[in-house]
Amino acid sequence: MSEKVLIIGGRGRIGSSVAKDLANFTDAKITITGRDPAAANNPMPAPGVQYLALNLTDHEAVRNAIKGCKVVVHCAGPFQYRDANVLKTCIDEGVNYVDVSDSRGFTSRALELKETAKKADITAVINTGIFPGISNSMVRQGVEKLDEAERIHLSYVVGSSGGAGLTVMRTTFLGLQNPFDVLENGNWKQVKPYTGRETIEFPAPYGKTGVYWFDMPEAFTLPDTFPQAKTVITKFGTAPDLYNHLTWFVANLWPQSWVKNSAVVEFLSHVSYNMTKVTDTMVGTGVAVRSEVNGIKDGKPTTFCSTVVHNSAAVATGIGTGAIAELILKGKLQKPGVWPQEQALATDLFEHLMASRQMPVQEQWL
Repeated sequence: MSEKVLIIGGRGRIGSSVAKDLANFTDAKITITGRDPAAANNPMPAPGVQYLALNLTDHEAVRNAIKGCKVVVHCAGPFQYRDANVLKTCIDEGVNYVDVSDSRGFTSRALELKETAKKADITAVINTGIFPGISNSMVRQGVEKLDEAERIHLSYVVGSSGGAGLTVMRTTFLGLQNPFDVLENGNWKQVKPYTGRETIEFPAPYGKTGVYWFDMPEAFTLPDTFPQAKTVITKFGTAPDLYNHLTWFVANLWPQSWVKNSAVVEFLSHVSYNMTKVTDTMVGTGVAVRSEVNGIKDGKPTTFCSTVVHNSAAVATGIGTGAIAELILKGKLQKPGVWPQEQALATDLFEHLMASRQMPVQEQWL
């Protein structure tokens, strides 16, 4: 019999992309969820995918949906708004778990359940997708190329909407609300979101693009994973560059009471989404990630740089998350506990998965 996979939030663009990837690479019986019962009448992401109307506030219904599954994939963001109830329920029911979380607070709450998950013998991999996710594994790959890693610099750029819908817009504006801690030269310091612009050379079609400090869970999971690194930088930007300047304006010149107002966040998300309907046709909806790890190799200072690019950020996220779920389904990734991707996924498996998805990581020594 086929193993059962439940994709919570699978009706959205990210969840649908995960469903498509799993349908392509496994024979799992896939159920996607959404809040609207009428969505059952809409086309499914892939043949054989079933739909279940589910509200995450109904804990008993969530528990019943999770029972009997091999893997649950949590795609119902923004994760700034989510508690860890889905993960807790998976642990209670002995079901493996994967998510696309990108929130510092949610990541911390999930990691608090590590020992409980170990005792339940379930594997939970958080922060999967493209960034975080594939980006984390790119860093691990770079660290392992060196004898000693000293500095990690991760940069991301997304074209227009990224093809990912309103949820990603909300996530971006929620990420502007609070300063956050980063590791620099061995010391933790606080930075403001969307400051510290740098110009980074990404693969085509992006080229030189501005990126800014942005609060990602990698900013604290990577220092934990690779304690020899004294600096970890995570910066994000968008194309066209006009969006960077508009976002900088909101983050740095608007009153904090506005930036933290939920109605304002919702307004900005809808305005931005409508703007991207135009720019999507101009610059595309792709994504690029650049990982640069500085350190020592054979007694000499050196830098290992890797890049990956895809023409759809939503599809790339589906690939990154679907690949992890595939490994768990097939018994190739068994590590009881709760782990960010770079702690769960070995580099040889990562490289195999990227090759199988025809999404090669370009490598370069600088």
